[in-house]
Amino acid sequence: MGEGSPREALGLLVVGHGSRRPDANAVLLAVAAAVAERLPRVVVEPAFLELLSPTIADGYAALVAAGCTRLVVHPYFLYPGNHSTVDIPAALAAAATVSGVVPWVLTEPLNLDPRIVDVVADRVAHALEDS
Repeated sequence: MGEGSPREALGLLVVGHGSRRPDANAVLLAVAAAVAERLPRVVVEPAFLELLSPTIADGYAALVAAGCTRLVVHPYFLYPGNHSTVDIPAALAAAATVSGVVPWVLTEPLNLDPRIVDVVADRVAHALEDS
């Protein structure tokens, strides 16, 4: 961008499922905070699909209120199931009717990324060392 041109405000919504176990929900909050540290120019909000707040509507509204003009939504799920392909987009569409339409794009879930395979292999090796 040239000097003096307005910078597009980018928001990131990190969406987890939501759990009755507080320690599971804390992981999503920690992931969102760690991503925010890594991407300081991006406004990052966590959200939960089910069971607790902040909901997707809450997170979407917070990003719009922060002036974000474009959103990236990351489903913090392992693979593309109904939640990431149907439920999250539907919740985003509903949030837009309340908070205003802001263009958004949905990332792939974690999926079969070689780095995930590395983490699984490391966890298995660590468990074997401890046994």
